[in-house]
Amino acid sequence: MPYSIQHHDLARFGSLEFLAHQVVEGFITGLHKSPFHGFSVEFAEHRLYNSGESTRFIDWKLFARSGKLFIKRFEEETNLRCQLMIDHSSSMYFPYREKPGLEQPDKLLFSVYAAASIMELLQRQRDAMGLSLFSDQLDTHTAVRSNKIHHRYLLSLLEKLIDPSKALENHKTAAAEALHQVAEQIHRRSLVLIFSDLMDENNQPDAMFEALQHLRYNKHEVVLFHVIDGQVEAGLQLDNRPYRFVDMETKEALKLNPFEIREAYKKAFHHKSSEIKLRCGQYQIDYVEADINKGYHHILSEYLIKRSKLY
Repeated sequence: MPYSIQHHDLARFGSLEFLAHQVVEGFITGLHKSPFHGFSVEFAEHRLYNSGESTRFIDWKLFARSGKLFIKRFEEETNLRCQLMIDHSSSMYFPYREKPGLEQPDKLLFSVYAAASIMELLQRQRDAMGLSLFSDQLDTHTAVRSNKIHHRYLLSLLEKLIDPSKALENHKTAAAEALHQVAEQIHRRSLVLIFSDLMDENNQPDAMFEALQHLRYNKHEVVLFHVIDGQVEAGLQLDNRPYRFVDMETKEALKLNPFEIREAYKKAFHHKSSEIKLRCGQYQIDYVEADINKGYHHILSEYLIKRSKLY
């Protein structure tokens, strides 16, 4: 029986909004700044009046002070274009459970609910959204639309991901190639949200950040949700006894006692995480550490509140 998203869980964010940090290009009036100027919403600047133009927007008070004719220019507000990217490689189904649930989610279920909740916010704001799914290649890339039929279609794509049996299909991670492809296919300035555990098959952070820089070069705003299991993946918090660890993407197995390597492992993990955060800062990418043990609602609420204060 296919897993279905519990829609009542998506309406838990009340009056929170998802606002764009930088200007966006849209096609209907909404909440976000547009790079195009019009005569609506908010004053932007003055410019000199040209002979023959309408006198409707002449600033007569400024004329009285300066003796020169200036036109008021206003900044339009527009809707947001958002592309959500979700890594659905086999490692995202960790920790593996036959019946995943929000009380004890795997990384993919966490990402699906976080993405679906953001979609709910965008739909309420009349913003446009698209969805890209990737593993070792870009498997799905939809158009960006704002209508309800498209919204329901995207939710159906997310529901198809929540199938524990897919963890056995050995899908590896190759985020860099997928990011480059998406950068080439998004032709208008957008907000790109990425959900991934960043466990790239080739372990080449330079390649991934070159791809992220490709998105930034094309003037997209990028938010990276680094999805992890903070107890096991970050802290190796397991009992002091031998375990058999199995790579969910390659199926390679290793027998060891986590107690013997815990400190060295934690140091290596911290080094990798610190490097990712540093590189994100250098490229002006918004980095969010998303520990699945804290719950998607807590992580997303905290981020949206922080974002609303900053932007």
